Amino acid sequence: MSQTLKRKAPGVARVAAQQGKARKARAARARTGSVLDAVMSWLPFSDEQLHRIFLGLIFAVAIAAAWAVALMAGVPSLARDQFGMVATNAGFALRHVEVRGAARLDKLKVYEIAFAQKGQALPLVDIEQLRADLLQLSWVGDARVSRQFPNTVVVDIVERQPRAVLRKPDRLMLIDDHGTELEPVAPERIGSRLIVSGPGAGQQVEALSTLLEAAPALKPQVREAEWVGNRRWNLTFKTGQVLALPEGDKAAPNALIAFARLDGVNRLLGGKVAAFDMRAPDRIYFRVPGRTEDEARAAAAVAAAKVAAAADRASAEASAAAATGANEDKGQGAGSAPRKAGAGSTGGSSGSHSGHREDT
Repeated sequence: MSQTLKRKAPGVARVAAQQGKARKARAARARTGSVLDAVMSWLPFSDEQLHRIFLGLIFAVAIAAAWAVALMAGVPSLARDQFGMVATNAGFALRHVEVRGAARLDKLKVYEIAFAQKGQALPLVDIEQLRADLLQLSWVGDARVSRQFPNTVVVDIVERQPRAVLRKPDRLMLIDDHGTELEPVAPERIGSRLIVSGPGAGQQVEALSTLLEAAPALKPQVREAEWVGNRRWNLTFKTGQVLALPEGDKAAPNALIAFARLDGVNRLLGGKVAAFDMRAPDRIYFRVPGRTEDEARAAAAVAAAKVAAAADRASAEASAAAATGANEDKGQGAGSAPRKAGAGSTGGSSGSHSGHREDT
């Protein structure tokens, strides 16, 4: 015999609570939907376009995750090695290097760097690393590396230009505008290049060229320039004479122009002056070799003349004293007559006064 079980109907309070929760959920969904709809309405995309964008993002994330897993498993390196093997077997391997633009640079150094990757599959040759290695060479100012299939790498070199010679304690070095040391140079190979010396002189070559341009007539006559105290120049001309210039971007060119004008009028270069000092404003000092020695010799001659004059005066005084004594003896011998003796006494007194005047 079957029985029917009847559940007790829920209470009114419970039903009301459930209905309240349902109303709150619907209100929250409405608010969220309205905010999202407002944001989406500002985007210049249709629903279909947004769907495609979201789908693309999902695929991108999936691909990135797969790539990360492949990297951890070493798949890309295996694929790269396999590709290189196939390319090498097909004849696309580095076999030749062509160097262009190298006039002073030793090409053997370029070949040594480039052929470090010899036999590598040409598509896998690291041209960026090759270029970086070439830029470490002193003569290379810039370099461009390219592949030329099937088996050649082409290297285009832009060389640095030597502008001066840097005098170092143990050797002479060719340098460019920025002071980059290019290679040692023998004295006989310097030619007409300007020699610079002093701490930091290499970095001042460009500024020195600008300074010398202020006096074009003097520029070819300058043989060497010394950078003094990291602030000013001493110029040595081909005549061996030295010009000390003041410091300052304006004072130095002005002084050089003033010296060029003086040289044009007075022919200072090639003269007796060994050094010109223009460090003081509006003044120029000269140093003439041998002037100090001449002055010393002149002073010695004057002193010798004074000694000789003193000796002559002493001799004259001695002679005068001897003459006075002789006159007195003669006066005493002639005193037999009283009147004559008086006269002789007067004469002796006169002679003594005369002698005193001579002594005076």
